[in-house]
Parts: sequence; C-alpha cells; structure tokens
Amino acid sequence: MLTDIEIAESAQLSDVREIGKKLGLSEENLELYGKYKAKIALPKDAKRTAKLVLVTAINPTASGEGKTTVSIGLADAMSKLGKKVCLALREPSLGPVFGMKGGAAGGGYAQVVPMSEINLHFTGDLHAITAANNLLCALVDNHIFRGNELKIDVNNLYFHRCMDMNERQLINVRVGGNGRGVEREDHFDITAASEVMAILCLATDIEDLKKRLGNIIVGLNENGDYVRAREIPGAVGSMAVLLKDAMKPNLVQTLEGTPAIIHGGPFANIAHGCNSIQATYAAMSLSDYTITEAGFGADLGAEKFLDAKCRVAGIEPNCVVIVATVKALKLHGGAAKETLSSEDLISLEKGLPNLIKHIENMKNVYKKPVVVAMNRFATDTKAETDFVIGAVEKAGSKAVFTDVFLKGGNGGLDLAKAVVEACDIPSKMEYPYALTDGICDKINAIATKIYGADGVDFTEEAKEKIATIEKKGEGNLPVIVAKTQYSLSDNEKLIGAPKGFRITVRDVAIKGGAGFIVAIAGKIMLMPGLGAHPAAEKIDLLADGTIVGLS
Repeated sequence: MLTDIEIAESAQLSDVREIGKKLGLSEENLELYGKYKAKIALPKDAKRTAKLVLVTAINPTASGEGKTTVSIGLADAMSKLGKKVCLALREPSLGPVFGMKGGAAGGGYAQVVPMSEINLHFTGDLHAITAANNLLCALVDNHIFRGNELKIDVNNLYFHRCMDMNERQLINVRVGGNGRGVEREDHFDITAASEVMAILCLATDIEDLKKRLGNIIVGLNENGDYVRAREIPGAVGSMAVLLKDAMKPNLVQTLEGTPAIIHGGPFANIAHGCNSIQATYAAMSLSDYTITEAGFGADLGAEKFLDAKCRVAGIEPNCVVIVATVKALKLHGGAAKETLSSEDLISLEKGLPNLIKHIENMKNVYKKPVVVAMNRFATDTKAETDFVIGAVEKAGSKAVFTDVFLKGGNGGLDLAKAVVEACDIPSKMEYPYALTDGICDKINAIATKIYGADGVDFTEEAKEKIATIEKKGEGNLPVIVAKTQYSLSDNEKLIGAPKGFRITVRDVAIKGGAGFIVAIAGKIMLMPGLGAHPAAEKIDLLADGTIVGLS
C-alpha cells in the first residue's frame, strides 16, 4: 500500500472555491492561500443549526487508534449518504510532526489535504500565536528593564515564552544575563500548550480575543496582586494585530472533497485539546452535520470539550463517537506488542474495561448517546470482533467496525448510519461539577467521576496556589487537568481501567485570559522532548521538491 504522503500527493484536489460552494460560501467569503487553502470570513449573524458529533477515543496506545482518520472517514461517509457535512479539526503542531506522534491529517484514504502543507506551516496560524506570545514576554521584560513601574516581582512571573517544537533544552533557562537585561529563571512551553493558543481557540470574536488577551495574568507584583497583560503598555493591541489573520478559520478538503475547517491546535494532555470555537461555529452554520474531534482519550479531550469549550461556546454534541481498535484493547489488557496479530481473547477481555469506562462516562455522566467506532485490522478475528460488539452492546451502546483507512468514505457507511440515528436521540448534557464549586471539589469530581480515582492528593504548593486563586475571586472557572494521556490515572503504567488509585496534583496555574484553571498531575511536562528516533530522521526533501517521510 502507498504511504500516507504518497496517497495525499497523488490525489486530484478541487479548487478551494469549489469546496466553499459546497458550504454555500461565495468567493467573497474566502481569503485564498493558493488554490487549495483559504481563510473563511463569516457574517456575525450566521445561524448554528448543524447537529454536532464529537469524536473521541479510548486512552491511546502504541498501536494507534486513528481518531482523526475516523473523523475524516465518517465525514466522507456521511457525505456519501447525501448529508451536508463539514469537518472541524485541530491544526497539527510541528512538535509531534517531527517528534514521535507524526502529523494530524488522518491516514490512508481518510485524509485532509494538502497533507504536507497542513502538517507543516499551513496558513501560519501557529507561527502567529508563537509571535504574539513572545511579544508579550518581550514587552514584560522590557517593562521590568526600563524601571518596572508596575513593580512586577521577577520571581513570580507566570507567563512564559513558547515555540512550536519539542525542545527539552528550553524547559528551564536563564535569561537576561551579561548585563543585557534583568537576569532571572524562565521556562518555555510548546506553542500548543500556550495560553495564547487557548485564547485563540476560545475567543468568540475579535472583541472577545482582545478582552482575553488583556486578562492574561503575567505574574504578581511586589504586593502579591495579579499583573495583567492589559497593564503592559501596547501589549493587547499589538498582540491582536499579530493574531488578526490567525483568528479566521482555515478551509481545506478531504481526499473525497468533503469540506474541512481546520483551526487551532491545543494539546489535550497539557491544554484543552479542541479546535477553535470560531471553526466549530463556522462548520455548524454551514452544514447540517458537523464532525469534530477532541484530543487523546475521552478522559482528556472529550472531558475538556464538554466541561470547558461547550460552556464557553454555548453548544453541546448530539452524539459522541468513541474510537478504539482490537489491538489497542489487547494492549490495555497487558498483551505484548509483538503478539497483537494473534487472537487473544483473554487480553481483550482484560482491556475492554477501558472502553467501557469511557462509554459509561459519556452516557451516564454527560448523558450523551454513544457510538463506538472500531478501526478494523486485517488480523482481527471474528471471535474478537464478536466479543467487542457484545460487550459494547451490554454497556448500552453500539460498536461498528470501520475500514476508512483502506476504503475512505465507503469504509465508514455503517458508522455514518449509526451516527445519524444516534444524533436523532434527544439528549440534554449534564456536567460532573458546577462552576461555583470549589477548585478542589472540581478536580475531585473529574478524578472520581471521569477517571475512576478514589480521590485527589494536593501538594502544599498546589494547596497554596488554590487558596490564592480563590481568595482573589477567580475560583469560578472550569478546570483543565494536565496529565498523562496513556492512562485514566496520572501514572501511564496503570493501563486498562485501574481501581484503587489516587491522583496527585503537584501544581496549579490560573489562565486568566483563557478563562480556566490548570491542575498539573503526575510527571506531565508543558514542553515535551524528542524521542531516541524522532520522525524528523525520516523526513526529507528530494531534488524535485517532493517531500518524503511525512506521516
């Protein structure tokens, strides 16, 4: 079989203006970035009438689950059923593209294209976010250097520089040395984990964007009060200028010509893991069915989509699709990776509780209809597939095996029919916590109700920061938990659906602009590093301009 990039590069793409016409967009609504990419300019009064489908997954494994691939294949399949459908996905980060995970444009015959451009610089959104973030850092340090009128405490600066690359050397750095500035310790975050990324994704319009930028808490002053970005002369306006074009959603297409809006790219393990509200609004106002996804497992991306994004945007999904594979479930049951191609009902039975827990969360906590999408592998046996179908049915849901990787939309027709049926089931979303609950209570609700933990332990540092946030009247915000994606717990080695564990919150940070509180659990880092053999080792540019090795 051809590689992903070979499939993508051999595809016959439609002019993006033709893709826009499928959504009722005229050329006046598009800002063209060549023939196959465009920014969308929507009127403010656009009505959001589409049914919303959220695609999520079990906790990821080394075998890969294919959540984005399923999202794309599902959209293509629904289009084949005659539905007016639009995708709303996140933009890839260069960190994973050149690191371990690879790109985020789908795979096989279920991809968004132009794949190489989407995975690399695309329309420059992530570069604009990086620049705006670092402009604020430069203005803050310059303010301190020029006399520090705001009396900013250099030992209590909360806002850090960022870059869109996995670069562990920059996690902890000394800046301002050699008498060229105020020397201090600083840290870099990856752009996908930055507050400016979250702000762009949660802002509902330019006015809201500027308000959120102004609310960024850059640190404390010498009296212990918050210093916000709006107090730094020129910060808000100049940052907004850098983000002007980045605020507009990007229109591309799938291999089968289904419209896809791709915009914003926060990670789900260390950020909130959802594409922008602007993109979701656009897709919901231009289609009858909008397919969107949330990063990593349902304990991370879906929880944050439902508890944070939905509250801000005033939306809720009509249906939740949970993606899994037989191989991944066997890994959650303790099977060795080299044995996954052999039938193993024992490991499958041990791993299935991970899937069942996610189904129960979506159905019983959030009260949403659930469809399970099983990405089929050639090695899946009938006994294994029947076992999964029966277990999912017993959990009150339906499992549909798909072949979208190999067959595109044709491989997802059964899934599309199941999703259409599920979307017609009336539902009203509930939440595991109220915004008025205390911060510790919110974190405990997520840990016990969503992860299945016995409770939460807080370090003294975390307790002090929570007390400070609540004392300053900022406690009525959603909570974003930063933790490992590989487990329902904060320990990546606890696979499946572990019992008898507790979550440890070692640090807490308030993101005043994004409008949420981050609880950092376990060993998760806000700046990932590269592995022993990063994807960059395989990526190359040939003499004729052909890109190879991108996945």
